[in-house]
Amino acid sequence: MSIHSSLKTKSGALNQHRNVLTRKERVAQLTESERFEVGKNSPLGLPKVLSIKVVAGKKPKKDPAAAGEAASAAKKDVKKDAKKDVKKK
Repeated sequence: MSIHSSLKTKSGALNQHRNVLTRKERVAQLTESERFEVGKNSPLGLPKVLSIKVVAGKKPKKDPAAAGEAASAAKKDVKKDAKKDVKKK
């Protein structure tokens, strides 16, 4: 018997973005930004910590006209080189 697709775990399930951080994670972020000192401040009643989701930037679209010009220029160079080789022989 197979597992239903809704019950399967995803490969990156543990690496997904979470809105709510654990106390340990909040303390770590606050100490990095120097808003919390381990021996001095209380871990209870911590201030809110902004959790930013990292989004990969989109790749710019290639202009089909520019790509076509580059390809045609490369073909012309190859043809010129071939003609030079024939003349040398």
